[in-house]
Amino acid sequence: MADRHTVPGPVRDIPVGDLGRRLALRRNQLRLTRKDTAARAGMATGYLRHLEEHPDAVPSAGTLLRLAGALETTVTELTGGNAERPPGPGRAVRGADLRRLDAEECWALLGSHGVGRIAVPTVEGPAIVPVNYSVVDGSVAFRTGPHATPARAAGRRVAFEVDRVDEAFSRGWSVLVRGTARAVTDPGEVRRLAERAHGEPWAGGQRPLWLRIDATGISGRRITV
Repeated sequence: MADRHTVPGPVRDIPVGDLGRRLALRRNQLRLTRKDTAARAGMATGYLRHLEEHPDAVPSAGTLLRLAGALETTVTELTGGNAERPPGPGRAVRGADLRRLDAEECWALLGSHGVGRIAVPTVEGPAIVPVNYSVVDGSVAFRTGPHATPARAAGRRVAFEVDRVDEAFSRGWSVLVRGTARAVTDPGEVRRLAERAHGEPWAGGQRPLWLRIDATGISGRRITV
């Protein structure tokens, strides 16, 4: 299991603004308020607010350790030290179990939206690319450019996968959707997707083409201890 008590390098090396965003994101993932988190970490709620809202805040190593413990993660995760590394390098824990998820659990995890990976057939062979997606009206929807790789999914059978890895506890889950992708051309449907989708594509640029995957099958697994 990842070491929760190691501070990666000088605290002052945290990228400006990075810690606050990561604190808030992790709180939201655990559905904790600032008050809840501050109580867990043994600090004032106002100080936690200061850390989240002031990019120039420089907490002590001890503060980072307490926050990592309160948020069930690692100091490395909070400070972005693993941002460029693929997930899952930690050791497996004893007593781990792989559990199947039912369809309701799978859709609930998918519904949190975020970044998933779509497997697309191309003339060069299968390609797997990440996309920002949302679940709208019981299907997976995302935007892309008309000449981008994900656009090749239109009219084809595809697979779409989303996962979450908890480095601190060597846990995680994955959900796989199989179905047919189709380009959305009806103006009313395009408008509805634009209104109900969450966020914008991280890659930026003009991505006017909406695609949606109508699921014919969904399955998932979760590693628990």
